[in-house]
Amino acid sequence: MAEQLKSGYVAMIGRPNVGKSTLMNHLIGQKIAITSRKPQTTRNRIRTVYNDARGQIVFLDTPGIHKAKNRLGEYMVDAAEKSLKDVDAVLWLIEPGDFVGAAEQHIAGLLGRSGLPVILVINKTDRCRKEEVAKTMEAYRGLCRFADTVAVSALHSTNLDLVLDAVFAVLPTGPRFFDEDTITDQPVRQIAAEMIREKALRSMGQEIPHGIAVVIEKMRERPDGSVTDIEAVIICERESHKGIIIGKNGAMLKKIGTEARQDIEKMLDGHVNLKLWVKVRKDWRESDILLKNYGYDKKEL
Repeated sequence: MAEQLKSGYVAMIGRPNVGKSTLMNHLIGQKIAITSRKPQTTRNRIRTVYNDARGQIVFLDTPGIHKAKNRLGEYMVDAAEKSLKDVDAVLWLIEPGDFVGAAEQHIAGLLGRSGLPVILVINKTDRCRKEEVAKTMEAYRGLCRFADTVAVSALHSTNLDLVLDAVFAVLPTGPRFFDEDTITDQPVRQIAAEMIREKALRSMGQEIPHGIAVVIEKMRERPDGSVTDIEAVIICERESHKGIIIGKNGAMLKKIGTEARQDIEKMLDGHVNLKLWVKVRKDWRESDILLKNYGYDKKEL
């Protein structure tokens, strides 16, 4: 008798910058979620699909849970916390360390009240010794009832098979939700916009990136299929920021555009003609209307 398939939704939860997007990209073997060393890179819930003979896992990469400082921050925290209502299990990502702060206590409380199976994933183990991993496990042991604990390095794809084993162990039996060739349900336009934002995050300083959004205004393949034309706008909050994004003689904007185009071409497997503009929308992160216009609509959470 053939083994029954297991399928389910799994949320990745954790503080900002613990490596949730990197882990998800490496688990599915393809770049979908953007990454950077800056916290709060992920703003929306991003769904990707993993398939093997055992069944299907739909991963939800969520924004890092943090103390919100503006309406955008509130949206991000809501997106992360509300994802717990729609899943069958949780991967709680942490970094090695025996200090358990208020943010971890808050997350533990959320997970405890959810009643969901929780797998603790200690990431970035390539940066520490085994003794530190053991201390981390001990520090978190009493916080939550864990279905399993796995120590990994998402960046180096270490022990990711153990993560998948742990997830399939707790998922319910059932058919696949998506076709086996589905990688993500994210619209291509949204992924392209995020790739542009990633290059801006990686290219610029600390202050400006959190104040930018990217909107794709046009995305159209030419009739002969030779090129996809994309027109996108980088939104920022101040005129001074606009100058920095453009750079001297347009150098920064050109750098962002060139690097983003290369990633988008890999995704589309074809040539891309990318044009970028920069517009100022003062304090857009505090405007419910602008947040909705730029793809951060609380009603869709």
